[in-house]
Amino acid sequence: MPDQFVRMEKRGFIATLVLDRPEMKNSLNIGMLIRIAEYMDELSATDDIRTVVIRGEGGEAFSSGYNISEIPKDITQEYFEALKGKNPLDIGLSALERYPYPVIAMIDGYALGAGCELAMTCDIRVASEGSRIGIPPSRLGVIYHPAGVQKFINIMGLANTQEALYTGRYYGMERAKEMGMVNYVVPKDELQAFTYKLAEEIAGNAPLSLKGHKQIFQKLLHYQGLNDADRPEIEKRIAEAFNSEDLKNGALAFFQKRKPVFKGR
Repeated sequence: MPDQFVRMEKRGFIATLVLDRPEMKNSLNIGMLIRIAEYMDELSATDDIRTVVIRGEGGEAFSSGYNISEIPKDITQEYFEALKGKNPLDIGLSALERYPYPVIAMIDGYALGAGCELAMTCDIRVASEGSRIGIPPSRLGVIYHPAGVQKFINIMGLANTQEALYTGRYYGMERAKEMGMVNYVVPKDELQAFTYKLAEEIAGNAPLSLKGHKQIFQKLLHYQGLNDADRPEIEKRIAEAFNSEDLKNGALAFFQKRKPVFKGR
């Protein structure tokens, strides 16, 4: 995976991961997620960096989501078994959760689908006015993976997560802040200064306290999830959606910028 699509910058106790694919609105693919994981694991090996900021290049998007043209087709039960119940997104997102210090998402522009989940996997989210955030799989004919749904429930609550997933809306920042999707909304020209001031404030605190609190949060959250009896039925439904005509129609409609016509098959 070429480093130009994800690069790392360091300044003092703060590191920045830049999603550098502006011509594709910083859409994610498996190589980028692997690179994110590699960088986070590298940072985890020392205490030199005590806060990480993730941002998108170009000012148009934090990340527009997982590149829809790279969604695997013909999903089978063997596919899920090979992944051991994990969605490919876990490659990058689990590394953010494992990282022992806080991570801040600096959102400027669109944060959609997997890009939204990437932001919400971070510990704190700061967004510019005019940005948009949403979880649109229902618009495409995709069933979102259970771990992601649980993450949204943890942050937004059940009612807001149901609204976001059922409607697939792209929310403006005022509503997103009400729903708990972002912590701060600031003018676009103040976004960088505000975010790095916050990062410096966090990084200046006691390292053992930061690491201890992050570990407590993650341990508490990891008690949640599907049980083994429920997992096969959920995976069957996800595979059914991935192999459906509706997904093909939804993906085509997305590229053609039109409303899809779903048939339930």
